[in-house]
Amino acid sequence: YRPHGGAGGMLLAIGLVVVFAVAFSWVFILLGLVVRSSNAIMSLAVVVLFPLTLASNAFVNPHTMPGWLRAFVHVNRVTRLVTTVRAAMDGTVTADQVALVLAASAALVAVLGPLTMRAYQNHQ
Repeated sequence: YRPHGGAGGMLLAIGLVVVFAVAFSWVFILLGLVVRSSNAIMSLAVVVLFPLTLASNAFVNPHTMPGWLRAFVHVNRVTRLVTTVRAAMDGTVTADQVALVLAASAALVAVLGPLTMRAYQNHQ
């Protein structure tokens, strides 16, 4: 694979992955505050991550999936991230694609941030 987006496309792709990963990490911060056992946290992490990554376009073309799964893949935010990162590396990314990834990241922080802060206050 040779990324046609050049260094700028690669940097954009890396930046988008980092922003989304930091936003998504709030899920695990919240789980760490709510669940007391480290083994339980690891089990829940698998329950959260597997459906989101495996039911996306990261590994399989959605057109080969059954209709009900394809519908979930289409609304999965990880699918949007993967599509945008691929487009950035190929040099075909649009501002709308970047805005959707950034909006999804902001929504994760907006929802999970206050929940995590409340859990932290109740934890002390």
